[in-house]
Formats: sequence, C-alpha cells, structure tokens
Amino acid sequence: MAGTTVADDGLVEAAFSRAAQELGVEPGSPEHARHLDHVRATMGESKITVFRTLFGTEERARRANAAFERAYAGLVDSGVCAPLPGAEETIGRLRAEGRSVVLTTGFSRTTQDAILAALGWQDIADLTLCPADAGRGRPYPDMVLTALLRTGTESVRQIAVAGDTAYDMLSGVRSGAAVVAGVTTGAHAAPDLRAAGATHVLGSVAELPSLIPEPAR
Repeated sequence: MAGTTVADDGLVEAAFSRAAQELGVEPGSPEHARHLDHVRATMGESKITVFRTLFGTEERARRANAAFERAYAGLVDSGVCAPLPGAEETIGRLRAEGRSVVLTTGFSRTTQDAILAALGWQDIADLTLCPADAGRGRPYPDMVLTALLRTGTESVRQIAVAGDTAYDMLSGVRSGAAVVAGVTTGAHAAPDLRAAGATHVLGSVAELPSLIPEPAR
C-alpha cells in the first residue's frame, strides 16, 4: 500500500524515529542513523520483524512496534495520508474488468485499517491482507498465496504483484506470479527493483493494467 497505492511522504521514517526515541535511540545519533538505514533497506518487510532485528529482544521489539503503530496512526489521523495519483482509478478499472484486487501491507491490521478508514477505502478492494493474516510477511510469498486462496484464483500464473520495494519483488517472485511489477513512486529505485526480480518497472501503479491481457468475456 504505502508507496504503491498510498503516498508515504516520509510517514514510516517519522513514525520510526518516534518509536526509536521511546526506546532511548536519540534522533541525530549514530545509532539512529544506522537504524534508519536498516528501515529504509527493509521497506516492505513486516515491521515487527524489522524491530526484532534492530532491538534484539522480543520485549524491546514489541515495545518498539507498539510505539511505531501509535505514531503512524497519529500521523494518518492528522490527514497527511492520501492516494497516489491514479491508484483509485486503477483499482476500479481492474475490478470492472472482472479481476480480484487485494491490498497487502507490512503493517499490522490495526494500522492497515486506520489507513483504509482515512482514505475511505474500506470497500475499494476485494480483500486486504497484513502479515498476521497470512503467517509471514514479505519477503516470504505467504500474503500473495493467501490472496490466491481466498479469491479462488486458479493458478499463481494468473497473479500480478505490484509494489515499490525489493521485498515486494522477492515476495512476488517466490510466489510464482506471472507479473512482478516494481513501481518507482515509493521506497526503492528501478535498479533495486530489477535486482530483486521485477519483470517490469513502472512509473506508477496506473500503468499496471496495460501489462495484463483483458480477460475473456
């Protein structure tokens, strides 16, 4: 979602900085810079997994994750969350063509629901998934395969995955999706997306429908 269909505008980094400060990592410190580099490199991964790597113990990781979720929800509620240009129209077009659209995220269900509510997107997609719904988050293929099962899709080769991070690309490749499209509106640049296995690199998710043949009528 963030960076692919939803404008991020630095919300993840801002929320992380607030969470890290609660755990004693001061903004501007070398430790904060190292942590922020890791957050940027792992955009798209389940956030609790990121915090486990950064803070070592499960208790500290859960504290950091809870602080991050509170901070992000507060930023979303402040009205800075917005759809990326063409995202709503693209989702509407795909569904009008008879395709199932599933929105996935590395955030928790609580944060995902807050984003959907802020945008008025509660009914925009056929299904929304977070890591807890599938078992594991990206770069594992679990959310893509859960989407396949829950939408009744017949084959992984009928799936198109779109995302703005290298972890999105890895997840799509590992699932066997026919189209794994990287978009350059978010965290990672075209070379990173290609290196992670993107079959296509797009300037916007609005270009996605043109990659997919229209379904037989």
